[in-house]
Amino acid sequence: MVTSRRKRDTPPALAAHRSDALDTAVLERLVGYNTRRAWLVISEVFAERMAVYGLRQVDFSVLSLLLHNPGATSRELCATLDILPPNLVSLIAGMDSRGLIERRPHPRDGRAVGLHLTPEGETLVTEAEQAVTQLESDASARLSAKERETLIRLLQKIYL
Repeated sequence: MVTSRRKRDTPPALAAHRSDALDTAVLERLVGYNTRRAWLVISEVFAERMAVYGLRQVDFSVLSLLLHNPGATSRELCATLDILPPNLVSLIAGMDSRGLIERRPHPRDGRAVGLHLTPEGETLVTEAEQAVTQLESDASARLSAKERETLIRLLQKIYL
């Protein structure tokens, strides 16, 4: 039954505000509305599963980029993740205080500092990436592998 499936899949924060009696046809034809609804479901699960690692989405993104791009600069991280530099400064400071990253002189730009994961940071983000891969699989379980690839490709066409 569609009604029970929707209620079961609706995050608790939205469930209290949702009424199946409302006509949502116009909203359901909007890319932004559907993207936001999917994001709400995924982000709730993300927050639950990343709590054990003490990571928020932006923390995970920065650490994952550093795992796969050792020595990336703050400027590169800001550009890639569309983060304002002052916001990244506090993120990096928090990761540094947790012992997850370290700063090293950049090999080609004497003015820049490269960011690297510590062994503890590498272990943490490797485990977190495995958990995120599983949660993405769980969240998209109703999609075939081809549908999932298509969805990702179509979403990327919007922002790339």
